[in-house]
Amino acid sequence: MKVITRNWLPLAALAIGGFVGTVAQAQDEQLRETLAAEGRSAEDKARDAESMPVEVVEFLGVESGMTALDVIAAGGYWTEVLSGAVGPSGKVYRQNPEFFLQRGGDDFLRAEQAQVDRLGNVEPIHGDLADADLGEEVDVAITSMNYHDVYNNGGDEVGTAFLEGIYAVLKPGGVLGIIDHVGIAGQDNAAFHRIEPEAVKRTLEAAGFTVEEESDLLANPDDDHERSIRDESLDSTDKMLIRARKPM
Repeated sequence: MKVITRNWLPLAALAIGGFVGTVAQAQDEQLRETLAAEGRSAEDKARDAESMPVEVVEFLGVESGMTALDVIAAGGYWTEVLSGAVGPSGKVYRQNPEFFLQRGGDDFLRAEQAQVDRLGNVEPIHGDLADADLGEEVDVAITSMNYHDVYNNGGDEVGTAFLEGIYAVLKPGGVLGIIDHVGIAGQDNAAFHRIEPEAVKRTLEAAGFTVEEESDLLANPDDDHERSIRDESLDSTDKMLIRARKPM
């Protein structure tokens, strides 16, 4: 009798690869539907061209079913992006400190609740992360255009303590993405609301993170870095995008 043997490994690899590709495509479509949703503000939709949410989510490795955290979420631009990326089986925490809530008042709270009701997988956190008692629950966190203010108000010590708070709620292997306005040495970055990338990486490592990769997705070579981000003559700042990971 002639025995016919077949190498099933290539076929299995093709099948798995096809399945992974299908899942990734479905997630991408899910996110794009969220970004195009009628209930999303025109202002946020206009911001997409500069913020590149689909590409940022891919860079950070956000997947369906994950638990995500938007740190100092402000109006919730990235909350909505993360909501679409993790899907209905995932969850997003939208965190804002108390001073932010006091400054925004009732209008801010109403807008926040409207987003929570519309998206269905978002839970707000008011106050410090330590008070939310999340444990090590979060797969991926992001903070966008916030860290420069934290760091510039207290240097390495305050910046590291802030990042340690995020580190504490991430699962081992969890990811933190930081987006911020690039500053350069020798200028008053605090006055310009900027921060040097080296300061971000230094304090990430001091907080226990491993800095994995920097991306130029949000870079702008036309930004001379010598103006405030609030300068009306500046169309768009040069922004860093850093991915850091909590070790296993």
